Formats: sequence, C-alpha cells, structure tokens
Amino acid sequence: MLARIVLVLAGLALTGVFLGLGTWQVERRVWKLALIDRVEARIHAEPVPAPGPEEWPGLTAASAEYRRVRLTGRFAHDRATLVQALSERGAGFWVLVPLVTDRGFTVLVNRGFVPTEARERSARAAGEPEGEVTLTGLLRLSEPGGGFLRRNDPAADRWYSRDVAAIATARGIDGSTEVAPYFVDADAAPNPGGLPMGGLTVVAFHNNHLVYALTWYALALMTAGALIFILRQPSAAR
Repeated sequence: MLARIVLVLAGLALTGVFLGLGTWQVERRVWKLALIDRVEARIHAEPVPAPGPEEWPGLTAASAEYRRVRLTGRFAHDRATLVQALSERGAGFWVLVPLVTDRGFTVLVNRGFVPTEARERSARAAGEPEGEVTLTGLLRLSEPGGGFLRRNDPAADRWYSRDVAAIATARGIDGSTEVAPYFVDADAAPNPGGLPMGGLTVVAFHNNHLVYALTWYALALMTAGALIFILRQPSAAR
C-alpha cells in the first residue's frame, strides 16, 4: 500500500512538472516569434543614426540589437583587429576597425570577412578607404570573454569574439575618445579589391519550442495514463 501511495505521489509530481515545462516552452515560443518579428522589422528598416553616448546606458538586446544604423567618420586602419570567424565563405577573420565618428565618439566597425590567406593588412590594402566615409550596418552588442571553449588572449592578439571593451583597451583607443559599447556589422556594400566582404551577418533564431512543448505534454499525458492504470489496479491483499 505504501509503495502504491509513493508511486501515485511521484506520478502526480512528474505530471505537474511536465505540464509546467510544456507551458514554459509555449511561452518561450511566443517570445521567440515576437523576437523574430522585431528583428526582421529592424534589419529592413531605414537606417537611423548610430546611438550616441546619451543613449548608451539604456541599450539592451531587446531595444537595440540588429538595429540598422548609419555612421559617418574616419577609419583608423592601423588599429584594426582580426577576430577568428567561420562564415559562409569558410574560415577566416572578421576585420574590426575603429571609426572615429563626426560626432566625436568611436565605434568598432566589423568591416567584413577575409579568408585566412588574406589576414595580412597588405592583402586588403586596396579596401582601406582614406578620408571621411559614410556606411550603414547592423548594430550588435559586445561579445565579452571569447568564443566557445576559447577565451580571448589580448596579450597574444588572439581574438575569438568581438569584445568591444577588451579590443578598445588592447588598441589604446579607450582613453582618447568615448568608445561605444556596441559594434556595427557593415552591410554588403563592396570594398575596392573585394576585401573585406561585408553583409555576412547571420540573422537566424532556432525555434523548436513547439516540438519541445509537445514532447513535454506527451510525457505528462503518458505519466497521467500510468497513474490511472495504477489507481485502477486492486490493492494487494495483506
């Protein structure tokens, strides 16, 4: 009898847990669909001026990530940073270059991708514009720390993520000007010589929440069915 009570209580608890997890996945699906709609609207919107220092304290992923922005300024090509990348063009690097804007602050611009064999600056020299430039791209929030299982190593100049604060410190640009807490992925406007190749931002969100929800609800249903089976069995005679 005691064992039966324990099984029933455990079954009830599991059913509740499975139902809760299924409902949580339904809520996550609603959130994810809203996120996809919001990002899709942003990446196809008309570009707006990149946020200035007065807006930086309020920037969040929900309010700003993937916003299409416009920047005008001058590149500091001698302070470029190569960040390891794996793109649709293969293995190589993102080329992050400080842009000193005409508004007085600096933004790291991911000018695009270069293959491993073009990592030397001389290989992309033709694509380094001099003077004032205007560009558009997608606002991205900083990626502190490093990549999966690989931490950034500023001392060795090895970068696996676009960590704005760490790159600004390593390149000595955080003391001379205000540096935006975000970077901008340049759009696909071609550069002279073909490098770097912009416009390779991957905007994709996995949305398997409906499958997960149905799985949890199915487990809840099976557990409930097992409970009914147990309760219908006659109690063992003493």
